[in-house]
Formats: sequence, C-alpha cells, structure tokens
Amino acid sequence: MPNVEIHRRLGERDISAIVDLVKAAEAVDQHKALEDHAWIDLVQGGRKGVLGLVAKSSHSDAVVGYAQISKGTNNSWAIEYVIHPKNRDNPEIGKKLLLSGLEQIQSQGGGHVHLWIAKPTETSDLICTQAGLSRGRDLFQMRRPLPLEDELQTDSLPTRPFTIGQDEENWLKLNNDAFSWHPEQGDWDLATIQNREEQSWFDPEGFLLHEQHGKLAAFCWTKIHTDVDPNIGEIYVIAVDPNLRGQKLGRSMCITGLNYLSTQGLTLAMLYVESTNQPALTLYNHLGFTIDHIDRAYVGDVPPLRIL
Repeated sequence: MPNVEIHRRLGERDISAIVDLVKAAEAVDQHKALEDHAWIDLVQGGRKGVLGLVAKSSHSDAVVGYAQISKGTNNSWAIEYVIHPKNRDNPEIGKKLLLSGLEQIQSQGGGHVHLWIAKPTETSDLICTQAGLSRGRDLFQMRRPLPLEDELQTDSLPTRPFTIGQDEENWLKLNNDAFSWHPEQGDWDLATIQNREEQSWFDPEGFLLHEQHGKLAAFCWTKIHTDVDPNIGEIYVIAVDPNLRGQKLGRSMCITGLNYLSTQGLTLAMLYVESTNQPALTLYNHLGFTIDHIDRAYVGDVPPLRIL
C-alpha cells in the first residue's frame, strides 16, 4: 500500500518529482495527464482552495502517483489524479489517492465532486465505483487530417488576432454567455484568461476573433501541441454569440481555425466535444472528424464530516 502525503503548498522538490511523473504518463498515453487549470495550479505552486496529494512507494521515496483537489463555486470540487505508468498494475494506488482526496473534501464541508479520467478503463471504472463515484459525462476527443478539402477551405470568415490587454472583457462576456450551461467553461473570470495568456503555448495570432458591426460575434481559439509527434493543432475553444445562432457561424469559424492551423504546417487537428452534444457532433462529422478516444467524468456527492 503506498503512502499518501497531503500538501497545501508543494515545495520545489515535490513539484519537480510530480512534473517528471506527469511527463512519464503523457509520453506513454500521448494525452495530457492534467487539465490546463490543474497544470497551472501545480507549476505555480497552487492557489487558495487547491490541495495536492502525493503517493510514494512504501519501499522508497519515489513518487508513484499524484492527485489534485480544487474547490470551485457552489460547493463543488474537482479531482484529477495520475499514476506512474510503471505502477498502473497496482489499482490500490489510485484507490488510496482517491479515497484520501474524498476524505479531505469531507473534512472541508463536503460537496459535489467531479473527476475526469482520460481514456477510461475497466480498472478506472472499478476504482471510482469503489470510492462511491458514478459515471457521468463522456467527452470525445475527435481528430482529422489537415489540410481541409478544397471545397471546405473557402467557407471561412474574416478574423483578427486576440489583443492582450484589450479583448479580455468582451471575450469573457461572449464565452460565459455561450457556455452558461457548461460546468468548466462557463464561469471564467479575468484571472482565468490571464493565466492562459501566461502559458508557453499561448499565441494570440491563433486566437481568432470574428466581429460584426464592431462587436465580437464569434471566436475560434486554437492551440498547438508541440510535445507530441507529430505536432497537433487543437480547436481549443470555439463559440458564437447566442443571439447570432442559426447563421452557421460555428461551422465557418471551425473551418477558419482549421485553415489557420494548416498555415502553421500542421497535418493533424483535434478537438473535444460532449458526447451528448448532437448538433456539434453532426457538424464535426460533416467536417471529417472521427473519434480518437473518450475522456470520462465520474461524479458524486460527499457529505460533510460529522463530529460527534
């Protein structure tokens, strides 16, 4: 059974070991091990409401697993965990990390828990079920080759790049209006977008804004993954002003983003979409995307710790 340490602030040595763990997992999985917000919290040393759990081997000081807990709005909690590829034959590591995390949430008043697993397996289903979580949302990662076919390339829109220090307020309003239904994307604030601007992958040239009558109407934010071979271009976030839906702006903005990624020399594109979002799935299928793999959310409600 691994030892599990609880950290409210991680030291440089801890962070270095966890970064090595994350990179080892990503090299095997060809998939990011932590979502962007969790990665930022890790490498920047955490923020209020963030808790790190480190699993170490009982026979050595080697880090074999890491889990991160962050508190959101409305008494909600997010958990992510990653296990070193060499230790994935031992489901007790994931189970111990997850149970320790849920105990921490319980001690801090409980709430609704959301856990994402990339490329879920029967083992991850079992670990989460044993911890009292149930299967929630499935997220498809879809991919297609670049460039687009000739008949699609022409259906694009005029755009301009995002301007740091100028466009944040208008972009946040459109983003939060368009994703008011979305548990992760719909409540961004200025600090959230500024954190993204500070990341090494951020490039305002690939953050494409479409305006109508001087007002932001739609956007397609692209991202280039240079840590995989071949490099992959992502349609990172795409949205249309809810008042302008029905004009096929989403389709045209997606094409605009894919054309931009092609100009960067990329031959493969990807995006994420909710498995239940049938209109988006229909659009992406028509644009030549196919499902590469599934990411799965596990959810549950943790009661507060009762003190007798």
